[in-house]
Amino acid sequence: MQIPATDRNGVTLLSLQGAILGGPEANALNDELHRLIDDGRKQVVIDLSQVTLMNSSGLGMLIGGYTTMKSNGGELKLACLTGNVRKLIEITKLHTIFHPYDSVDEAVASFAS
Repeated sequence: MQIPATDRNGVTLLSLQGAILGGPEANALNDELHRLIDDGRKQVVIDLSQVTLMNSSGLGMLIGGYTTMKSNGGELKLACLTGNVRKLIEITKLHTIFHPYDSVDEAVASFAS
């Protein structure tokens, strides 16, 4: 799985797509985050607008990404949560950690605050 990465005002935007069920996706996200950290890119937004399904393993993948960024002096934010993903984040109370944003622009702008 490749994770498209783009730059928005100095913030890296990663776009996930399809069903996020852990497995190879987790390795791909982890590898990409470590590459970004090595490049000095420590402000990351994950766009979830194209995610159709996420299970607990997919959620674990996001938590792992959050931990990776935090432990390396970075920050990871979520944007554009779809219905299934939003419910999962709220039920698990992870919205208090991730502070999800309704749009990519809002998430990117939050780094300037």
